[in-house]
Parts: sequence; structure tokens; C-alpha cells
Amino acid sequence: MNATSDTDKLLTVKTLAERLSLSKRQIHRLNSAGRLPKPLRIGGSIRWSSDTICRWLSLSAPDRRTFEAMQGDQKS
Repeated sequence: MNATSDTDKLLTVKTLAERLSLSKRQIHRLNSAGRLPKPLRIGGSIRWSSDTICRWLSLSAPDRRTFEAMQGDQKS
């Protein structure tokens, strides 16, 4: 797979907001409330894996705890 493919990208708050048609502030609120998948922290930056966001959306965007439980079920 190409390293620059869309599913391998890390999304910034701005990019995720654009993809979900939300404001950056709303992304921060959803993340704080545990309504988005857990982001990656790189230094002081927050990023989400594009692949993780695609899986999360395909599962009808469950809250973080439910999504993580669903991911654990798939690994078994």
C-alpha cells in the first residue's frame, strides 16, 4: 500500500472538522466528551488516524468507549 494513501493519513483538528462538516471547536468538544475515537498525541499536537475515523464512521460513530470495545471484539 502506498504510504501516502488516504487511509494512512493523520488528520489534524482542522482536517477532521472539514471531513465531518463541523467546526474545530466542536471537534474539541466531542473529543473532550469522549464522542470521538481516541486521538494520537504527538508532542503538543493531536491527530486522528484517517483509517480509524473511517472505521468509526462505518460503525455509525459510537462513543469512544463503545468504539474501543468494538475494536477489541474484532481483534479476538
